[in-house]
Amino acid sequence: MQRGIVHLKQAQMDEAATDFTNVLADDSSNEEAYRTLQKIEPTREEIQLAKAFIRGSDHTAAIELLTKVIETCPWSSELRELRAESHVAIGDMSAAISDIRSTTKLQSDNTVGYFKLATLYYMRGEASESLKEVRECLKLDPEHKDCFPHYKKVKKVAKQLTDAEEAVNRKDYKACIDAATKVLKTEPSVSMIQFLAREKLCHCFLHDDQLPLSLESCNLALELNKDPRVYCDRAEAYILTEMFDDAIRDFQDALSLDENFGRAKEGLQRAQKLQKQSEKRDYYKILGVSRNANKKDIVKAYRKAAQKWHPDNFRGEEKKIAEKKFIDVAAAKEVLTDPEKRQQFDRGEDPLDPESQQGGQGFNPFQHQHFHNSPFQFKFHFN
Repeated sequence: MQRGIVHLKQAQMDEAATDFTNVLADDSSNEEAYRTLQKIEPTREEIQLAKAFIRGSDHTAAIELLTKVIETCPWSSELRELRAESHVAIGDMSAAISDIRSTTKLQSDNTVGYFKLATLYYMRGEASESLKEVRECLKLDPEHKDCFPHYKKVKKVAKQLTDAEEAVNRKDYKACIDAATKVLKTEPSVSMIQFLAREKLCHCFLHDDQLPLSLESCNLALELNKDPRVYCDRAEAYILTEMFDDAIRDFQDALSLDENFGRAKEGLQRAQKLQKQSEKRDYYKILGVSRNANKKDIVKAYRKAAQKWHPDNFRGEEKKIAEKKFIDVAAAKEVLTDPEKRQQFDRGEDPLDPESQQGGQGFNPFQHQHFHNSPFQFKFHFN
C-alpha cells in the first residue's frame, strides 16, 4: 500500500495502479486502496490534457491544471518541469525557478535542473545567482556540455557587472563606462543583461558630463525595461540640457511605476520649479554657460559679458538696455559663484528674487560701482 502511494506521488501511474490492484486482490475491503486507485485514471487524463495545453500554447490553462495534479503527485519532477516551462512562457521567472529548484531536491545528481536554474537566473539578469547554480552543476559533472560553456561566459559577465557597480560606488564613472561597455560585448543578446549594462551607461555618462551618450543609453535601457531609476537618470540629463518638459514627464513616469520613489518626487518638484524659472531669469543662459560649468568657466564668461554690456560703453536708450543686461550679468555671477546660492538656484529657487527677500534689500550691482567715460575704468571682483 505504501509503495503504491509513493508511486502515485511520483506520478508513476502504471506502478501505482499495479500496487493498489494487488492490495485489493489480497483485501477487497480496503477502502483506501480502492479510493486511491479511482484517482489514477482521472489524474493520468489530466496530465495528458495539460501536455496538450502546452502544445497549444495555452500556458495559463496548463499551469492551472498542473497545479491541481501536483497536489496529488507532489514528488514528480516531470510535472514541475512542465509547469516551469509554462511559467517561463508567460514570463513568470520566479515561479519557474521555484519549480526547478524543487526538481533539484527531488532528483539527485540533477545537472539538467541546475543548468535550467542557471539559465533562468541569467535571463532575469542575475548573473551572480546564475554563477552559483552553474557551479552546483559542475560539482556533479565538471565537463558538463552545457554547464561548462555557460560557466565561462557568466563568470566573465558577473565580474564586469560587479566592476561597473563598484566603480559607481567610488564615483569612478569612466571605469564604470568601460566595464559596462565590456558587458555589451560579452553578452549581445540576453535582454536583461543588456539592460543592466545600458542602465549603468545611462547613469555614468550622465555623471561624466557626456549628456548625448547618457540620453542615448537611457533610451536603449528603457526600451528593454521600464525602470524608475533610469527614468530619473534620463530626467536629470534632460534638466542639464534644459528640456524641462521632458524631465517632468520622466519623473512622472517613474512615479507611475513606484509612487513612493522619493528621488522621483523630489525630482518632479525641482523640474517643475526649473520650468517655471526658465520663463524668468536664467543665470546660466545670461552668462552662456552650461548648468555643469565650473567656477573658472563662470568667471571667464562673466568677464566677457561684463565688458560687453558695461554701461560706460553705451549712450542714450542703448545705455538703459545695457544697464539691464549688466545687472543680469552681475546677478548671474553673484549667484553662480556662490555655492549656496547656486544650489538654491539649481533647486528652482532664485536667491535674488525680490519676492524671497522678505523685506531685505535686493541685489544691486551698482551699489559700489562708479562708471566713467572711458570703457574699462572700473573694477571687477572675480572671487
